[in-house]
Amino acid sequence: MSDILIKALNRSPEICAMLGDLLIETVANGGSVSFMHPLSRKAAEAFWSNSLGAAGRGERIILGAFEEDRLIGTVTLLLDLPPNQPHRAEIAKMMTLVSHRHRGVATALLREAERLAIARGRWLLVLDTAEDEGAAGLYERMGFKLTGVIPDYAFKPHGGLTGTLIYWKRLQEGVAA
Repeated sequence: MSDILIKALNRSPEICAMLGDLLIETVANGGSVSFMHPLSRKAAEAFWSNSLGAAGRGERIILGAFEEDRLIGTVTLLLDLPPNQPHRAEIAKMMTLVSHRHRGVATALLREAERLAIARGRWLLVLDTAEDEGAAGLYERMGFKLTGVIPDYAFKPHGGLTGTLIYWKRLQEGVAA
């Protein structure tokens, strides 16, 4: 695979459109990322417009993985957490184009999210992923620890319930809680 460029995304019509395409494809292919199939372009782009607005306010960081000028993956680092959790961030909306899966895109995105979390004083990451067809293997390879399973947590994009797996990762050793 050619070089992947990872960068923080800003709110623009072009970026919203690319993220919308990625979200629509992910949902159409069964990705459990909070939406049901079929997902309209309007809904997908509205979600990303709102999310990028939150990024502009410093509440999250949305990273994009690019192959040349093409967006091939994304992940969000949620930073806007309660005052008693200034050390923590959440990983959300990890998505890679179907054509680019298993090529290191998600790993590169997670590594950059971890680097940015540490730079912002966030040394504990949490995330959840679908029990059916989620990215549990990726997260475990990246050092995330499984806390547990919540059964029947959400509907899959094409119907039927799936559980969610809850993971955590301490980014720095020796940090006292």
